[in-house]
Amino acid sequence: MTDPNPVSGSPDKEPATEAQAAQTAAGNTDRGATMTAPKQPTEQPRPTLGRLFLDNLWAANTVTVTVLALVLAMLFGAVLIIVSDPEVLATYSYITARPGDAINSSWTVVSEAYANLFKGAVFDPEASGFQAVLSPISETLTYTAPLVFTGLSVALAFRGGLFNIGAQGQATMGVILAAVAGFALPLPPVVHLLVALIAGAVGGAVWGFIPGILKARTGAHEVINTIMLNYVAVYFLSWVIIQNGVQNPERSDAISKPVDSSAQLPRLLGDDLRVHTGILLAVLVTWFVAWLLNRSTLGFELRAVGANPDAARTAGISVTRTYVLIMVISGLLAGLGGSQMVLGSTANALTPLVVAQIGFDGILVALLGRVKPWGVLLAALLFGALQAGGNRMQSYSGISLELVTVLQALIVIFIAAPALVKAIFQLRAARAARLQTSLAKGW
Repeated sequence: MTDPNPVSGSPDKEPATEAQAAQTAAGNTDRGATMTAPKQPTEQPRPTLGRLFLDNLWAANTVTVTVLALVLAMLFGAVLIIVSDPEVLATYSYITARPGDAINSSWTVVSEAYANLFKGAVFDPEASGFQAVLSPISETLTYTAPLVFTGLSVALAFRGGLFNIGAQGQATMGVILAAVAGFALPLPPVVHLLVALIAGAVGGAVWGFIPGILKARTGAHEVINTIMLNYVAVYFLSWVIIQNGVQNPERSDAISKPVDSSAQLPRLLGDDLRVHTGILLAVLVTWFVAWLLNRSTLGFELRAVGANPDAARTAGISVTRTYVLIMVISGLLAGLGGSQMVLGSTANALTPLVVAQIGFDGILVALLGRVKPWGVLLAALLFGALQAGGNRMQSYSGISLELVTVLQALIVIFIAAPALVKAIFQLRAARAARLQTSLAKGW
């Protein structure tokens, strides 16, 4: 007879005893517990500061993208310099026979142009004497001062959700009132300067109030309004200059009376160098705008309205009042920038072109500075250096001054397209997502 309760197991082996079965079960339980127990992560050593720097050096952060955008702009500028020189271009007609001629001539013209750009903007190693050494920095800071104000004007409006294209017109109204106060009011030196600066600020603020109140009350788009007001301001300047009491009686052309010396901004490095205290005022105003945006109640309301007007209105913030204040303060800043053009060392009288393009350049400065106050200051410094160095590059190298404008445009194009820079240089994508909103959020 067969056993009614056969022992399961391999037919080739003897059945296990009870002790062996218990030992096997205990071993299986231990192995199961070991397999199901979570593995403790091994502690990794903290990377050193140098390692962190190297890891992030080639990552897609804003600093790296900005620097590489400058490099790309300089490379494209070098190509334009070569193409615009007929003598250098002629060497490429026989490049297969003598490639060294094309390479050497290209290097010579490009290196000479950029060397003169540096010497005219920063420092000339061959200069001798106090005035010659500091002249490049003086010119750079002179061009920088008004751009800081117009750049801050555009940046402040942008942070509030508005696109202020009217910095040119606001600066024009500022320069008109500042100049008229500068030669029409007989006041003591310090008081005269303060009154002229306040007049310029008021002129810009009034010109900013108009599109602000139209936006707040009627919903009229600020871009259209500010563009139209630019034309009004330009033609108003042309009309004012030739009026009795404004036009210089000793001149037959369109030029106003000169601003009194008591209303001129004092020069920082003596009468032979053009840099004036307007650059110090620009730094002070930059600090104030940074404080206003980040530390004040108005700045919080401004940023809230810029981020989401409907949510800000639900939270009890007056969107209408905020829009008006944004444009008034933006116009005030642009008006101060315009006053620099006639109260500083650029000019001392009104002409149809006295404002130049500082309002439109301010848009580029604001975008390049990521609409952040200190970023705007650095961007204005870069543009001022390009302008100062471009003058020397034109005089010594025969390069057209318009090429500097092309360089400025290329820089802004590459800054505004971080994905393009990332793709060209194969940057790591660690922080690429942040770059997509960097123009709106800043550095």
